[in-house]
Amino acid sequence: MKDERRTRREFMRDTATTAAGIAVGMGIAKAAGSAPETSKILSYDPDMEYRRLGKTNIMVSAVGLGGHARSNDKERTEIISRCLDKGINYIDACWDNEVKRDAKALKGRRDKVYLALSHGAKEVRNEDFRTSKKLLESLDELLRDSNQEYTDLWRITCLEPGGRHSFNTACEIVDALEKAKKQGKTRFIGFSSHDRRWIQFMIEYFPQIEVVCFPFTTMTKKAPQDSLFDALKQRDVGAFGIKPFAAASLFAGDAEQDNRRGRLALRYILHSNTVIPIPGVNRMEEVDNVIKAVSERRQLDVQENAELESVGREAFARLPQQYQWLKNWQYV
Repeated sequence: MKDERRTRREFMRDTATTAAGIAVGMGIAKAAGSAPETSKILSYDPDMEYRRLGKTNIMVSAVGLGGHARSNDKERTEIISRCLDKGINYIDACWDNEVKRDAKALKGRRDKVYLALSHGAKEVRNEDFRTSKKLLESLDELLRDSNQEYTDLWRITCLEPGGRHSFNTACEIVDALEKAKKQGKTRFIGFSSHDRRWIQFMIEYFPQIEVVCFPFTTMTKKAPQDSLFDALKQRDVGAFGIKPFAAASLFAGDAEQDNRRGRLALRYILHSNTVIPIPGVNRMEEVDNVIKAVSERRQLDVQENAELESVGREAFARLPQQYQWLKNWQYV
């Protein structure tokens, strides 16, 4: 049987060809107002919505699959299968155990999805990994241990707040990202942070950054002045939103009610047209609920807005101590 894994040389050749094709296709789509060519979209499903991920020019599903989950390997494999069947084509994993778990679940179909990774414990949160050399060693270790030759997106996990990093560390981060991309170890590069001011500095100072990842809850709104979203748009940087359910604090324990709250949250985020939410899910019914939210009406009516505002305040009131920082993300 033919080995389904691509070599790094094949990856770099195919990436160059595909990127050129997508760039041309996107140019045609913009000029003519038509939809992008569906053959370029991984795991395309006509019932799923897809959005352009900034300057990467790839089309990702309107919702992705977050890495934080309590499901076991078997459950995770089933969840990923359902996601792929329903057109979700982006998976985010930010700790080594998540990366190894998801890479294992994707065996034989790795080319059907964009897999983003981070080695959170061995990146710049850890003061021993604040040089380009150590960061690249960490990436090599993670790729080896997860039996992969490359990743689609290496998004380095930074301190919260990211502003605690020095300018020198910022330069080391970008140097590592650029070298990894040139070496064919990652297709695209970015980082995650819980500090919006530092994110804005990074994307304005380093045009190499293609993707960022930060919190976006039901309480998040665009800042009336100096919004991060304006900077993202101006520099064509793709954005993923974590913690759409406020670290599960949005939920009260009633399955039907919680499903409704989850869909309201996703509809609110999707209607904002700012980030691609990547919720963590633990059960198949949660996947189906996420997919259902994509197909529902986006704009909330007056009653729904009032309900979401109320449950958002409830969620913030019962945030665990380790997630109190989410309150700093009400204006972005």
